[in-house]
Amino acid sequence: MRGLTLPGALDAAAAAHPDAAVTFPSSAERVSLADLAAATVDLARGLVAEGVVLGERVGVYSRNNADFLVAVIGATRAGAVACPMPLPTSAADLAGYASRLDALTSAASIRRVLVGAGVDGVARRLGPVLPDVDFLGVTGLTKTSGGFHPGLPTVSPSDVAIVQFTSGSTAVPKGVVLTHRNVVYGTAAIVDGIELGRPGDHGATWLPLYHDMGLFGTLAAVLIGTPMTVWSPSTFIKDPAGWLREFAAMGCTVAPSPNFGYDALLAAVDGADLTTGRPEDLLDGLDLSRWRIAFNGAEPVNPATVARFAERFGPAGFAPEAMFPVYGMAEATLAVTFPPLGRAPVTTWVDRERLARDAVAVPSDAGADGSRGLVGLGRPVPGMRLRIVDELRRPLPDATVGEIEIAGDAVTAGYLTAGADPRPLVPAATAAGLAPGLSPGPGLAPVPASDLRGSEHAGWLATGDLGFVLGDELYISGRRKEMIIIRGVNYYPEDAESLVRDAPGIHRRRCVAVADTDDAGGEALTVLAETTLEQPAERVRLATQLRTSIGAALGLAEVTVRLLAPDALPRTSSGKFRRGEARDLARTEPR
Repeated sequence: MRGLTLPGALDAAAAAHPDAAVTFPSSAERVSLADLAAATVDLARGLVAEGVVLGERVGVYSRNNADFLVAVIGATRAGAVACPMPLPTSAADLAGYASRLDALTSAASIRRVLVGAGVDGVARRLGPVLPDVDFLGVTGLTKTSGGFHPGLPTVSPSDVAIVQFTSGSTAVPKGVVLTHRNVVYGTAAIVDGIELGRPGDHGATWLPLYHDMGLFGTLAAVLIGTPMTVWSPSTFIKDPAGWLREFAAMGCTVAPSPNFGYDALLAAVDGADLTTGRPEDLLDGLDLSRWRIAFNGAEPVNPATVARFAERFGPAGFAPEAMFPVYGMAEATLAVTFPPLGRAPVTTWVDRERLARDAVAVPSDAGADGSRGLVGLGRPVPGMRLRIVDELRRPLPDATVGEIEIAGDAVTAGYLTAGADPRPLVPAATAAGLAPGLSPGPGLAPVPASDLRGSEHAGWLATGDLGFVLGDELYISGRRKEMIIIRGVNYYPEDAESLVRDAPGIHRRRCVAVADTDDAGGEALTVLAETTLEQPAERVRLATQLRTSIGAALGLAEVTVRLLAPDALPRTSSGKFRRGEARDLARTEPR
């Protein structure tokens, strides 16, 4: 597969496995690889006939259905750059969503957007807000060519294939520029890392395809001819237990989810007594013995969730070693580190204060006061390199916290929008900031010349994530931009959040810790938490208890707790909390 372009890899898979299919239960579609490849050819011809030129950025606006894959691969076959666009998370926020979409299309110079089935109405409502954007139906374009067969351009591995917009929790999305080579190598690393394609393998996802974990996880299966089932996100969110039963009944073997997805499945079982009388009812007849890879990534992996999931679903056949904590990001075309196959998750306990204040991982007793459990995320996947560096980008020894940097064939050549990271990339090939064969398009962020500090830094991408390596295993401790500093002392938001999530009255373990000011205007740590409590006295009591427990555990007097209604915390399209917006919310909500 390596050495091919995205459409070339699909053609190879379709030739070898023409009847292998992608199934979309939510839209009642089943598309064979042969039909998928043919549809992308038809769409590419329609785009060329429409006037799309080589390197033009084309938006992809679709639900989790066949049109999404046809649009992404068809656009790249036409020589265009596919730009998956997030869908609105709520009809009530359509005005705010339209504003964000306007900023995104302007930054990416998107003038054409491919619209999939089922979102035509939303696209029409967006038309007046985005007057410079032409919305084109995928179905209509695939029929445009008819008997007309315009020639398709020659696409090379070094051409840009996809701009993947990150759903960052602290800033507006930025476009990650990915070449065909990045995509092919990135999906191949996933395949190699889990030995995808074993006899009987069947991939599955409910994540939105416009999110990197949903898109590249799906492409990994499609490009090797492994059956794949793609549900809509709402199928899982509305009924996690129902999704799990369908997943098991279909004999699916590989599925990804952020940590909150596993919490949702646990909540569905633990809350079953409220509707059926017995929590065990949801496990009756459930066979999870074929589930061999349960990816857990895209947000911090909670050791409590990992342990509880194995214990709760063990009676249904879920093996502890099936839980697969990973580290990945759009900039790496997803996969960075995977644990060894067949190994149960490993949790290392370290001194919480030494980790935050001294940036060192000092062993501590499991579950002891002042200790923090971190789940091991394995080693770099094939073709990926990783190192931990200090602020001057000097490599650090084991057990020392620093910023994670990565390099490899699947790593992005740069960003489409500038300003999000002062040193996004130092490519190996050129001081101009672009990898070989990658033409600088409008808005592509160059790398500052001041960032070229020697050949030892060439090709390394600064991720913004903080972590350490211990025994060849990567551990993530937090995000550089999310570190809370009070009177010169560092605090990880995760340390405060871990003390709040499981408190009685907290809605679905949802909380966010941010830097703020106290009543006197000084520096403070503020925790915003959703609660189901409605009585004022109960809310005051809960806030006081949380403030006391956080202050005692962290040795911090400057703590504020604000309780919010369920679902009030702002989230990204992938379910992460928007910490920047949460920080603004902290300053407007009453104490």
